[in-house]
Order: sequence, then structure tokens, then C-alpha cells
Amino acid sequence: MATSPEQLYRERFPYRLRKPSLSWERFLPTLTRIAVWGLFFGLLALLSSFFTLLFLTFVFTYLQSSIVDWLLRFAPKRRTSLVILVSSLFLSTVIALGVFIAPKVYQQAAGFAQGFSVYMQRIDKEILNIAVRYPVLQEALPEVLGSAQQEHAPTTSDDPFTHETVGPPAPPRAFKDTPSGVILGMLAGTGKAADGRELARVALDQLANISRQAITMLTTFLLAFLFSFLIVLDMPHLAASVRDLENTRLRFIYVEVADNIKQFGRVLGQTMQAQFFIACVNTLLTGIGLSLLGMSEQMAFLSVIVFVCSFIPVAGVFISSIPICLIALNTGGAHLVMLSILMIIFVHLVEGYALNPLIYGARLRINPVIVLIILTVGGKLFHIWGLILGVPVSTYIFGYAIRYDNNNLPPRLRRKHERKRLTQPTYAPEFPEQDSDARG
Repeated sequence: MATSPEQLYRERFPYRLRKPSLSWERFLPTLTRIAVWGLFFGLLALLSSFFTLLFLTFVFTYLQSSIVDWLLRFAPKRRTSLVILVSSLFLSTVIALGVFIAPKVYQQAAGFAQGFSVYMQRIDKEILNIAVRYPVLQEALPEVLGSAQQEHAPTTSDDPFTHETVGPPAPPRAFKDTPSGVILGMLAGTGKAADGRELARVALDQLANISRQAITMLTTFLLAFLFSFLIVLDMPHLAASVRDLENTRLRFIYVEVADNIKQFGRVLGQTMQAQFFIACVNTLLTGIGLSLLGMSEQMAFLSVIVFVCSFIPVAGVFISSIPICLIALNTGGAHLVMLSILMIIFVHLVEGYALNPLIYGARLRINPVIVLIILTVGGKLFHIWGLILGVPVSTYIFGYAIRYDNNNLPPRLRRKHERKRLTQPTYAPEFPEQDSDARG
């Protein structure tokens, strides 16, 4: 019996005549993934008040675990003893720093905040002196230098005998009307002069709140250290318990989340560890430079600022340089400021060309322009946590999360990589021993 052309076409190309059908089974993996990650980020939102505790626990755990794993190469059967030894040394170091350095830091920070107006007056004086030396600046920045000239302008008198300029002194002006206040407003991009008294008041209030929040900070630190010690001590059993989740009803959550959390934890841990070592070296070099420049009276306060700001890539350099330059200006004038800037440049040249390539490695390095964009967006959206975690999160997203695994490539990309591998020229290895034997 002869078959019609339509039947032949239907038998040869059945998929072209098949009507597309929508079924929930096609969308179930995507919906499951969305639900799992929504649940995960929802839990993070609920635990936002414990974020400081969680972050410190992770950092302490990663640092101690790295040291313990390194020591296990020399004593593989003494894990418990090594964990206790490392934790004891870590806690002893922190307690020693807190006892001997914390009072000096608090005293010097309070003095810096109280002398804020003195620093600003010195800046105004230097700006006026520069304007007198270089009149071109008066035309370039009239709104900045006009107020300073008005303040120092003499008031005339009608005294017929002396013909001298006498009169009551000009009343003190608000900080927002001074050259430094105008410059701060221009740098802030608001178009308005900055209110320095308000800034100083906020700084003093923050210093006063530090003493009130000291107990809370100490409690958080001790809890984080205790949790990290227990986690590192029982790390093998905890890891085995987490892996056992793959054989439970929560397997779909484990399969979706486990590898991503592991990769992100590794990236974040490597970043924090590298930043910690870089911060220690930066603080040491800056302390030596401050002592050589004769600014040892404020060395504890400035060293702590440098250490903390070292965890903020790129922008931390400018943040930590501001108090150093202010104290240098008040101590030794513009000459000492230039020496301080040269010292800061030297320290960060050592960081950029020696420490970053050696400690970070090529995979964690990002273009400085991209880093500034990440810090700007992260600081605006997430404040201090955006500055600290913005670069590690972006490194994970662009370096791991959005990239395909070699085993899970789509067919099109797999074929493309296979063609690329086959078209690459291969070079046969040379075997001089065999060649000599053959010739013999």
C-alpha cells in the first residue's frame, strides 16, 4: 500500500509536527532553585542582627583553621593539641593588644576629635597663605578664598590723629563659611558648605558611645572566638555531618547550596586572610614612618586607623591618609604634610607591587576602577558591610557563580571547546635518550 507524502514527512520529521506543550516538569528545577535561594537569603535577612557575630566567627574560624592545617603537616596526629595551642596564642595576643594599646588609642582618638576645630583653623591659615603667594588661585577659586580674605580684611576708623585701622575684631564665623568648610562641601558634591561643628559633635558623640558599647563589643568578640574555637576543634565531625545531609530529605537544598557556599567561603576567607596580612604589614611600615617623622605621640591612634582601613581596598588609602595629614599639618606645617604623603605613597607602593601580587595572586586582583565602582555602590546600599564585603562578593560572582563548570557545560559550548582543543597545535615531546639509542 502506497503511503502519502504527508505520512512520509510525518514519519521522517515527527518532531516538526509535534505541538509544543507546557508542563510544570520543565519549570520545576528553576522554581526549586528560586525557592531554595529565596529561603537562604530570607534566613540571612532574619539573622541580620547577628551579622557581626557571624562574620567575626567566620574570620576567626578561617584564620585558626588555616594555621592548624599548616601545623598538621608537621604533627598529623595532634590536631586537638594544635587547636588549643593556636587558640591560646591568638587570644593571648588579642588580650595583650587590648590591655596595652586600647587605652592609648582611646585617649589619642578623643584628643583628635576635640582638636578638630584647631586642625581646620590651621588648614584655613595655610589656604590663605597659599592664596597670598599665588594670586592665580584667587581667580580660580573665588568662593573658597573670598571668605578668608573678608575675615582678615581690616576695618577702618575715623580717628583723625592716628589714622590707623582700629575697630572690633570680626565675629567668629561658622565652620561652613570658612575655606575648609567650602572645600569639604565641594568634595562632598553637595554644592553646600560642610557644617564642621556638626561633624565634630557627631565624632564626639561616637567616641562617647564607644565606652557605652564596649561591653557589647567585648561580648560579641568573646562569643565569636568561642564559637570559632569549638568549630575548629570539631571540624572533621561537623564536615561529615554536613555531608550527610545529601542522604536526607533536604538533599535538594544541599545539592543547590553546598558547593556555592563552599566556593564563596573559600573566596571570602582567602580575601580576608590576604587583607589581614597586608594590613599588618601596612600598619608596621606606617608606624615606623610616623616615628621617623616625629609623630609618635599619635602613633597608636593612627596605626589603628591604618589597620582598619586596610580592609577597604583602594578607598582605605585615602580614608587613612586624612587624619595623618591633619595631624602632620598641625605638628610641622606643610613641609611635614608633604613628607607624610611621600611616606604613605611609599607604603602603598610596597603594598601594590610587592604584597598584592605575592599574597593575593592573580585570581583575586581586580581593576582599581572596578573596585571603586563596587565600593561606591556597596557603600551606598549596604554601608560599612558593602565596603568590607563588596570586593569579595563581586570576585565570587564574576569569577565563580556566573561561570560554567567544565562538567556541566551546555552542548553548544562543549562542542565549541572541543573544536578549540582539537584545532590547537600539539607538539610531540622530545626524547633524547630514545633518539640516542636509535642512532646507536
